[in-house]
Amino acid sequence: MTAADLGRGIGAGRIHALELTEVFLEAIARHPDRDRIYARVTPRRARSMAMAAADRAKAGTRIGLLDGVPLSWKDLFDAADAPTEAGSRLLKGRVPRSDAEVLATATACGTVCLGKTHMTELAFSGLGINPMTATPPNRVIPGAAPGGSSSGAAASITHHLAPAAIGSDTGGSVRIPAAWNDLVGLKTTHGRLSLKGVVPLCASFDTVGPLARTVEDCAEILAVLEGGRAVDLRGVTLKGARFLVLEGVALDGVRELPGAGFEAAVDRLARAGAVIERRAVPAADKALALSPALFAPEAYAQWQEVIEAAPERMFPVILERFRSGAAVSAIDHIRAWQALHRHRAEWLDAVAGYDAVLVPTAPILPPEATRLLTDPDYFATENLMALRNTRIGNVLGLCALTLPTGEPACGISLMGTPMGEERLLRIGAAAERALA
Repeated sequence: MTAADLGRGIGAGRIHALELTEVFLEAIARHPDRDRIYARVTPRRARSMAMAAADRAKAGTRIGLLDGVPLSWKDLFDAADAPTEAGSRLLKGRVPRSDAEVLATATACGTVCLGKTHMTELAFSGLGINPMTATPPNRVIPGAAPGGSSSGAAASITHHLAPAAIGSDTGGSVRIPAAWNDLVGLKTTHGRLSLKGVVPLCASFDTVGPLARTVEDCAEILAVLEGGRAVDLRGVTLKGARFLVLEGVALDGVRELPGAGFEAAVDRLARAGAVIERRAVPAADKALALSPALFAPEAYAQWQEVIEAAPERMFPVILERFRSGAAVSAIDHIRAWQALHRHRAEWLDAVAGYDAVLVPTAPILPPEATRLLTDPDYFATENLMALRNTRIGNVLGLCALTLPTGEPACGISLMGTPMGEERLLRIGAAAERALA
């Protein structure tokens, strides 16, 4: 069942919130890959929150649709008195005193925190491979990378250990694991949701977002993360919608199955009434080309002292990604930001009038996990390729939604406008129906 369906069941009295939480806690405890998916489970907290939700349901005072629904949380969201280590041995034993603001808000809206899921070290890879703590399994393509950095978040859903999950997205870390696990993932606009109490990677690009089975779930979770009301998805349609298929770098080198899945999905959107246009937007290619001067320098500035105090505690490939930021001068970093502001304005002018811009979420399938551990060059090239298309949304400051195409581990992304999540979710719900 989806998170929203579970919430409706609680509201109708068919499901008891505490019994629901116990079902998930038992499933986690018995699962053979539990320790590869969850960094830690928080049963005492979960039961306390679920009991309160059950009492509200009995009294007729439920807070909202997801009151009493369990969620998993990526291990970079602070949780009071529970270790939050962001997938890194560098942060082993780090125990915050208070919840991240989004976790506190979601708790106040009645959701139940099951525990913290594994992730890429300090969130700096899109592949989900982490030999220093754990690499979650990919259920769609066994033996393949799970996608990251919100790897455990996706695995917790596909292995039925949570109905939905909270992740983060700096360059694709919600959308890549969502796509590679046939889920829906929402990258929110930078600044829409609080980052207070979230372990940072690049504060200028970090965002919080849900992974789930449906667009409805993503809409409802967005609402509880900010303490608001979910957008109304009733009456959505693709008739008259205008989509732009982004040509240029987003389609360069797309491999066979992701390309076929994307084109088949675009065709289904057109048959459902959407108007499809195709062209390149130079601002996207120019903005993407600035990535090396933007992400690594900020990430290394954030973590240099911690990393260099104990570099042996890191997976060497991730260590080198961080250290590459030292080669970028302050002048080049500032100039990149100046150029990026121009390209963002050019982009918005060029795509005005479209309901969304379409790209393959990832131009590649999830690569073989074992080879990624033993071949650093392969890791580097596959990681950059995996994140290429999702990073377009990050550098341009957009919100974006990935949907399954029907081709296993292949997603289609709809990129919207900054702070346009409600509009994107409505058009995404209509697209979801067409793709189903």
